[in-house]
Amino acid sequence: MMELYKENREKTGQRVELLAPAGNYEAFLGAVNAGADAVYLGGEKFGARAYADNFTTEEICRAIHVAHFMGRKIYLTVNTLLKEDEFAELIPYLQPFYEAGLDGVIVQDIGVLTLIRNCFPELALHASTQMTLTGPEGCAFLQELGVERIVPARELSLDEVRRIKEQTGLEIECFIHGAMCYCYSGQCLFSSMLGGRSGNRGRCAQPCRLPYQICDSAGRPQAVDAAYPLSLKDMCTITYLPQLIEAGIDSFKIEGRMKKAEYAAGVTALYRKYIDLYIREGREACRVSREDLDRLQSLYIRSELQTGYYERHNGREMITLHKPSYAGSDESVLAQIRAAYLHEPDRAEAAVKVTLEKGRPSVLQITGEAGSVTVEGAAVEDAIKAPLQAEDVRKRFLKTGNSCIRVHSCDILMPQDCFLPVRAMNELRRAGIEAYERQCILRQGMSAGRTSDIDIPTWSVNDTGSVEKHTETDILVSTYEQLAEAVQHPCRRIYIDSDLYLARYREVTACITARVNAGTAEGEHRAQPAYYVALPYILRAGDSAYTERLTTLTAKGSDNANSPLIRGFLVRNYEEAAFVLGLEGGFEMVPDAGLYCFNSESIRFWAHYCREYTLPWELNRKEAGRLARFAQSAGMRTVMTVYGRIPMMVTANCIRRTAGQCPKAGTAAAASTFLQLKDRYGVVFPVAINCTHCYNIIYNSVPFSLHQQENVVKRIGADVMRYDFTTESAAECRQILSGGKPFGESCTTGHLKRGVE
Repeated sequence: MMELYKENREKTGQRVELLAPAGNYEAFLGAVNAGADAVYLGGEKFGARAYADNFTTEEICRAIHVAHFMGRKIYLTVNTLLKEDEFAELIPYLQPFYEAGLDGVIVQDIGVLTLIRNCFPELALHASTQMTLTGPEGCAFLQELGVERIVPARELSLDEVRRIKEQTGLEIECFIHGAMCYCYSGQCLFSSMLGGRSGNRGRCAQPCRLPYQICDSAGRPQAVDAAYPLSLKDMCTITYLPQLIEAGIDSFKIEGRMKKAEYAAGVTALYRKYIDLYIREGREACRVSREDLDRLQSLYIRSELQTGYYERHNGREMITLHKPSYAGSDESVLAQIRAAYLHEPDRAEAAVKVTLEKGRPSVLQITGEAGSVTVEGAAVEDAIKAPLQAEDVRKRFLKTGNSCIRVHSCDILMPQDCFLPVRAMNELRRAGIEAYERQCILRQGMSAGRTSDIDIPTWSVNDTGSVEKHTETDILVSTYEQLAEAVQHPCRRIYIDSDLYLARYREVTACITARVNAGTAEGEHRAQPAYYVALPYILRAGDSAYTERLTTLTAKGSDNANSPLIRGFLVRNYEEAAFVLGLEGGFEMVPDAGLYCFNSESIRFWAHYCREYTLPWELNRKEAGRLARFAQSAGMRTVMTVYGRIPMMVTANCIRRTAGQCPKAGTAAAASTFLQLKDRYGVVFPVAINCTHCYNIIYNSVPFSLHQQENVVKRIGADVMRYDFTTESAAECRQILSGGKPFGESCTTGHLKRGVE
């Protein structure tokens, strides 16, 4: 494997990139001095770490310049969801970084991605882990949009990562160290729904680090020793580096923009040491010392470590069951790191020669390891009063300010009776330094800056008026009992959970057929609903047999004449979008709320593939209405959920397994497919256990409901009202579809009133 690795790297001219975080300029200096090949950082806007110190515009431009002088790269995080009224700021915000030579931008929002691609075609696009990319098809879908690098879902195994690399050829960037989210790729609504601080907007309050009690469906406590069942241990893969390198991963990413500069430098230095050791001497030499492991442990890490999902799908051993807080840091180690790395990088040594000849342009020559540059300045004059003194000229040209150059010698060639204004000498020195720095940067193969002539788009947002529409009804069902109730109610469309559709295919088909036949016999003139399949929240490589069977059963013309055909699919991620687009038969596709049509640019993107979309959960009434009005002008219909349990987390880790009840582990499974999480205030959150795809869904404690607020839907201008049923009985479905309040439960209207930060 080592030889294969070397061969591949020789062919491409690349090596493994070590990518370090920087929450401020000091952390950036620490990372590059410690050996980072690239640094990712956030500016004052649009980053997923809104509470980090972050960088000013001037600091980012300076960091790009310094990094490129050292042969390193800078990636900017623009990895949050953007609201409509923020889009006008995006391109002007990015333009100075683009012109400074920014190497890439990390993006979550599909609208942001397409806009950047159109306005800055030379800027590399990196798909954030928050896009929850789980397989080659979804990655290839984004590749067609111009994405060059994928940060796949952190929950993927090494084999799954390797498969994406082999089948797409995309650059792959994977996390190797740092804190981990319990939710798939951090695409979480928990913080948002509990306190209005959206993790998708960079303001997560980390509710996963709080204590919860696992209970069975009847509320009986389980796993009393698991006080913090949602708190993952920090990732540390330094002992697993050979396997990661040999998998062909292009970039190793360290998490931690919220952490101190000592962390960025110290962790980077240790991973740099062992990556280089492997490349020089191979696997056998790459054995991590106990001293270095202890050193890592002392750098703002939680009390326990694990290697992430590369070798396991989930497990109780990945959870900080008793102590999610950070362990104390070793002050002596921090002091060593500060002394070694937290300073401006070493400057390039250069020699300067200044030539002044009366009546001719002043000349500055700078010579160093990068070669030699010569620049000309203002013409030299006769001295009328006070001629220049050679020593004064030398002192002036020895000054290099905050440049990346240090002048070790300065030769002056000049007559005794010449004159050059101080401003002219300063301009000559500045021009010479810029020219030499540019040459150094170009010799490193880095960008020394770009020119841009960008036609900045404008957004005209209609904030007034409402659209009177005939609002239709959709119903989403998860159980057979819910389906049997749903077919009795007039509606436009019924979404059938794919697990239900496949597990009870004959019964589902018979139920639908019976209703169609009954309506025909009774002479009903109302249109029968169309039937769609709601795909799982997560699809992975191991689901290939699942999707093959789904393809067979939904194929148009494959069933008997009396069986209703599936007309389309509700998709929850990009892997599923690629799956549906690849099917024969022209199936309709509807993006669900988790694909975040958050702004007009994302609506414009999806309009190429489908005719309707689902409003996300984190918009308020005004924002949702604005989006609905734009969608109408773009020929898209707006679907709005008016009832349902909000899925706050979809998790690879399993609450049941943490409780020691995983049926795949040979233990007794709970009788119900639902468990409960109870927080420290006694609030209960239902947890759906999906063993088919091995994930959990943690729902909000109370249903979202607009059962007495039809006027809200009308004011927003939604075309379709959707009812999502998960835990409800048939009787509850009947009451809710008839306009009643859920049985004995309080409800929430989510973010419709206030929205999120």
